[in-house]
Amino acid sequence: MMRTQLKVIKADGSLEEYSHTKVMGTINNALCRIGQADVYIAEQLAEVVTYFLYHRQNRRTATSSEIFSMIKVALSAVSYDEAAIGISEHHFERRLKRSRTEVVSIDIQELTDAELFAGSEAADRRCRWDKSRIVEDLVTKYGLRTPTARTIASMVEEKIFNTGINLVPSSLIKQLVLGDTAAVLRAQKQLQTA
Repeated sequence: MMRTQLKVIKADGSLEEYSHTKVMGTINNALCRIGQADVYIAEQLAEVVTYFLYHRQNRRTATSSEIFSMIKVALSAVSYDEAAIGISEHHFERRLKRSRTEVVSIDIQELTDAELFAGSEAADRRCRWDKSRIVEDLVTKYGLRTPTARTIASMVEEKIFNTGINLVPSSLIKQLVLGDTAAVLRAQKQLQTA
């Protein structure tokens, strides 16, 4: 019997195909946070989550928050409460960083640009951080597949958040996107030739 591919409704409202591997990675990352990484356990718990999602009555979609909740329940059910708490904390830290980070539409090339960036004139050029804009640009302007674009956007977001800065020039984002896109495309090409 062929089953229909489950779709995930992301926080930004977009749809993507459900990825068992992504759930497995999330669970393993949660186990890593408590120093108990175990791919076998991650695989087994991901199987439980995937089975449950595909066997709900007449449901062809699930929200990312529903899947996240199922992962936490699965971890807690097998006495990995610390891992469940750890990924919850990580999730809330990420949301907090997203809410506190702003992008200033400016291309910093010279010291005068940096002065403009730091000045009050930049206030009307600010917008809230939204990695889905990177995904949209990579898909619509450059024809990348959505999963590839999401990977790149996540890599860029991680770098931005690791800098600890809350006001980010758009020129920095552009450079990070170009660098990470090149790295991902190079890795994909190497996988294809291997």
